[in-house]
Amino acid sequence: MAQIFRPKKRTVDKQAIEVKIHSLDHQGRGVANHKGKVCFVEGALVNERVKAQVLQDKSKLIEAKTLQVIEPSNERVTPFCRDNDICGGCQTQHLALSSQLFHKQQAVDKLFQKFAQYDVECWQPAIESKPKYYRRSARIACFYDKGNKLLKLGFRGFKSKKIVEVKNCQVLTGHFDNIFEDLRALLNSRDGYCSVSHVQLCDADNGQFVLLRHTKSITARDKDYLQEKSHALGWKIVWDNGEKVSELNELPYYIADDVRFNFTLDNFVQVNAEVNVAMLMQALVWLEVSHSDRVLDLFCGIGNFSLLLAKRANSVIGVEGSASSVAMAKQNAQTNHIENAEFHCFDLTQDMAQAPWFDQSAKVLVLDPSRTGAFGILQQMPLTQFNKVLYVSCDPVTLARDSKLLLDSGLSLVKVALMNMFPHTGHIETMALFQRR
Repeated sequence: MAQIFRPKKRTVDKQAIEVKIHSLDHQGRGVANHKGKVCFVEGALVNERVKAQVLQDKSKLIEAKTLQVIEPSNERVTPFCRDNDICGGCQTQHLALSSQLFHKQQAVDKLFQKFAQYDVECWQPAIESKPKYYRRSARIACFYDKGNKLLKLGFRGFKSKKIVEVKNCQVLTGHFDNIFEDLRALLNSRDGYCSVSHVQLCDADNGQFVLLRHTKSITARDKDYLQEKSHALGWKIVWDNGEKVSELNELPYYIADDVRFNFTLDNFVQVNAEVNVAMLMQALVWLEVSHSDRVLDLFCGIGNFSLLLAKRANSVIGVEGSASSVAMAKQNAQTNHIENAEFHCFDLTQDMAQAPWFDQSAKVLVLDPSRTGAFGILQQMPLTQFNKVLYVSCDPVTLARDSKLLLDSGLSLVKVALMNMFPHTGHIETMALFQRR
C-alpha cells in the first residue's frame, strides 16, 4: 500500500516576544521585524512596543497577537465594544477612526508600488461612514447546546468557530439593537427551534427581515407562534430549510437616485447603505457618462451601478455570474422602466471568446468584482478599446495587481478614493478611475 507523506506540524513556541511596530499592513495588523523575519501582530499599532504571543512561526514570517502594550501609540483608543478582543467582527476598534483611513491609504500606496510599480498621486477625499450603526445585514451563528438544552447564538470568535454570545452589536443598524436578547428569548421558548443553524439579518428600506435557516422541519404551529411574536418586534420572518425559502409578500429593497432595487436575501448587496449611495453618486460624477456613451458593467450584481448609469448613457450591458442576481437585475430594470439596460449571465472567470454580450463599441468599462479581482477577464479584453475604466474594489491586493494591466494598456490613473464601507475593520474598499489621455 502506498504511503502518503504528511509533514509534521511545526511546534509553535508559546513564549512571548517583544517587538517594535513600524507600520500596519492592509489587514490592519502591526508589522515588525523579529530575528530576520517579518512579524504580523494583531492588535498592535505603529510606533508601539508590544509583547506578543506567537501564533504561527513560518520560514519567512511570524503571525502573533498582542498580549501587552508596553509603549502605547497616541492613536490608540479604548474600544467601544466589550467583546472586541474575542469577537471576529471588528479588528481595529483600538485605532482612532481618522487614523484608520490614514493607514488604509498608506497600505494601498504600498501595494500599488509593489504590484504595479506605480506611485499613487491622485488621492481624492474618502467616502466616510457613521462609526456605529452602519451595518444593515449580518449573519448570526447558532449552536444547540444539548447538555444545557439551550440554543446559543452570536458571532464567530476571532479566527475561531467558537460562538461569542454577544449581548448587542453597535455596528448593526439601530433597528437590530436588541436583536440578540430578543432572539435568545424567542428561539429558546420552544424546543422546536433547536434546529436553527444560523440567522440572517437584513434592514431594508421597507422593513427588517430575519431569515432563519433550520436543518430539521419546524411545525406550522411553532412557525405561526414565532411569526406572531416577531411581528410585534417589527420583523418579517423568512424560513429556509436548505432547499426552499418561504415566499414574501414583498421583497426587500433599497432606493438610490430614485431607482428602486429589489433583492432576495441570497443576493449580494452592500451592507453599508449610506456608503453604497455615496459610492454610486461618486461613480456618476467621476464617469460623466453622456447619452452617446455605451457602458459595459462587469460583475454587475442586481444592477447597482448599471441602472443608474443607464439613466444617463446611451446603453448599458451588465454581466454577472450569478443567475439569481441577473434575474433580479432584469426585474429591477423593468420595475424602474429602464429599457436601455440588458443583462447577461456569464462566468467571468471563463474564456470570453464566444461571449455574445461583448460590445466592441463600448468605451466605458465598470468593474466591481469580488475579492479575487478581475485579472482573468481583463487579460482577455481589448483594453485599448476603452476610454474610461472605473474599478470598484473590495481587496487592495487584487486592485493593485489588476491596475498594472490597465496602466500597461495606456490608461492613466486619474482618481482614487477610499470608501469606508466597514469602519473598525481591516477591510479596504477603493474606487479607482482610469482614463485614456
